Amino acid sequence: ILSRVDQLKVCIRDVLANDHFKSSQIILRQTTTVASTVDEQKYRETLTWISPIDFPAQQSDLIANRQIGTGPWFVNAPEFTNWMEGEKQTLFCPGDPGTGKTMLAATAIDHLRSYAPKNGEGLAYIFCDYKRHESQTAKELLSALLKQLLQGKSGYAPIRELLESFRKNNETKSFRLQFSEIVDATQLVVQTLGKAYIVIDALDECADINSARTDLIKCIVDLQTRTNLNFLVTSRFIPEVQRHFYGHAVLKIRASDDDKRCFIAGNFGRLPNVVQRNPDIKTAIQDSILRATDGMFLLARLHMDSLMDKTTKKSLRQALESLPKGSKALDQAYDATVARIDAQLPEHKAQARKVLSWITYARRPLAPLELCHALAVEADSSELDEDNLPDIEDMVSVCAGLVTVDEGSNIVRLVHYTTQEYLERIRGTWLPDAQCEIASTCLTYLSYQCFRDGPTCEYKQAMQRQTDHPFLRYTA
Repeated sequence: ILSRVDQLKVCIRDVLANDHFKSSQIILRQTTTVASTVDEQKYRETLTWISPIDFPAQQSDLIANRQIGTGPWFVNAPEFTNWMEGEKQTLFCPGDPGTGKTMLAATAIDHLRSYAPKNGEGLAYIFCDYKRHESQTAKELLSALLKQLLQGKSGYAPIRELLESFRKNNETKSFRLQFSEIVDATQLVVQTLGKAYIVIDALDECADINSARTDLIKCIVDLQTRTNLNFLVTSRFIPEVQRHFYGHAVLKIRASDDDKRCFIAGNFGRLPNVVQRNPDIKTAIQDSILRATDGMFLLARLHMDSLMDKTTKKSLRQALESLPKGSKALDQAYDATVARIDAQLPEHKAQARKVLSWITYARRPLAPLELCHALAVEADSSELDEDNLPDIEDMVSVCAGLVTVDEGSNIVRLVHYTTQEYLERIRGTWLPDAQCEIASTCLTYLSYQCFRDGPTCEYKQAMQRQTDHPFLRYTA
């Protein structure tokens, strides 16, 4: 019996020891997971501290909206291939308005994303925007490039040490990095990686206010002399931009017929059933739009939109015969779009004008919820009636293809910079009171009963107030 008891004691001790070992392993794994989660959170906070700008979200929006099969000519061009495979290379890609420069820049970035990380190389990019002049300083844009170059690169010891120093700065200082610190950090990262690619789209939309554009280009060119950095830029043909790239490789951007055919074929499904059931009509549409667009992708889109309400073969043929052509084709296409908007039901017409007024004259891009709240404000009201909030998809629909929503970036915008320019040109006849109405709406909103007590000094209350009133940050 005693021998049996001893055997049982040994078994119990072994079981307890084994359970303890398993428990220790579980605790260790959970502790490691918690520590890893905390480190990852600090890492994300540090990157946001470096720059709050999220260009990768915009890239995702562009790729999501790209017509499959478009753009291979650009990344297969000898000029692009030589640029990508070379060292310290600069490629300037100019193009007329509406030729698809931004989408081709996104295509190039997507191509580089499948190539650069495999070789341990860096990739960063900027999408300049005429609506973001205040945030498009050389410092802010270079910070955004540095943030992207750091993402996913903490495995390199010098970069890990750099991130750790940034994290400590973030925790102990309220101010962000100085410009010289950003330049030095960017140089260190590129030198550590061995090679990096920088792509800047629509450089012409980065205003040279306080030499922002000039300083950014100078900084990148200086970095290129000290590191293995390849630099690609898209822009309109503007002398102030072109002068920075004399002597460098040039790849002119122009919408290819293959890309336009692919786009048109991919959008037949948006047209009435009479098109779906008639191959001859499809061929006629494709041929007519190709002849009318002359290297402009935007025109192909506007022409396709102009056919959406044509429900008979006769009306389609008449529309195709009258498609605008020549140097003034873009303005004529916009004229036709505005005419379609004005031909809608009175309420839809009025709503479209309000939407386009806000997007055109807002001081910065608006989020969908901000725009909906702006449109819901009623004159002389003392509070917002949530039953008056419109649906964002309805708002986009009444604008006849001139407005789109970038879901990743969470902004509502015009389809192209030329749309903004056109609407500003016809402001006197089509949107004469736009800025007055915007100012009145903002003042009405700020006068609501819920804000009568004035500002709050409590951080949590301030954050909750902005959550409850999405339009407050813009109006204030």
